[in-house]
Amino acid sequence: MSALFCALSPMLAKDTVKVLAIGNSFSMDAIEQNLFEIAAADGVDMIIANLYVPGCDIDTHLRNIAGDLPAYDYRKIEGDGVLRSYPKTRLSEVIAQEDWDYVSVQQVSGKSGLYETYSGLKTLVDWVREQVPGAKLIFHQTWAYSQISKHGDFPKYDCDQMKMYQAIMEASSKACKDVGISIIVPTGTAIQMARATALGPDLTRDGYHLDLYIGRYIAAATWYEVLTGRNVIGNSYLPVNVNKAQLKIAQRCAHKAVKKGRL
Repeated sequence: MSALFCALSPMLAKDTVKVLAIGNSFSMDAIEQNLFEIAAADGVDMIIANLYVPGCDIDTHLRNIAGDLPAYDYRKIEGDGVLRSYPKTRLSEVIAQEDWDYVSVQQVSGKSGLYETYSGLKTLVDWVREQVPGAKLIFHQTWAYSQISKHGDFPKYDCDQMKMYQAIMEASSKACKDVGISIIVPTGTAIQMARATALGPDLTRDGYHLDLYIGRYIAAATWYEVLTGRNVIGNSYLPVNVNKAQLKIAQRCAHKAVKKGRL
């Protein structure tokens, strides 16, 4: 499993690091808030883009590609750090817009621990590789729900947070190995580690989406380490409604999650 959590070699020789997520609200939680600011505090320029459809799973992305459907809210951060949204956008338009360094894929949260739902991942990955052969493929490994979550998919995991977390780790790691994705962003591991600290045990705002402040920061910090190969511990960016003690814990959890994947 360890090879699948490979942090990338630093790309800081480039003027700008460009990352595109083919995702949903969980990628929104992870990269639309804090990632740009963490990078800026470390002297790294980024273009961060998210193709967002609520609750979008792998099979829905494939249908959108097959029909070239204007199904996405294209959300992009660049230059001035302001997030701008472009509704009714086609995936084909966005993937051709930039010379993307990284393109991430993921499964919808309720299916993320069910290996049988990843059957379309190879088709999606093959399409991305054909469109942007120079980009590195990333898998966004998401988090388990709150132990008190009322999400309709939580019973698939017996409403057990640890059971869901372990299922996500196993199913997504196996699926990535199947299709040759060697880079996984272990956001779910970072969040699970943080739940065992003074920050936990929930870290969500509704039982499944991340808390807008420290939860989202942990996710972004994990992404930052994987994208750049740089240690996030000591990064000076302090988000609103997060104190310095919380920041230190969050940074340690993100760093440990990425480091764990390198072992």
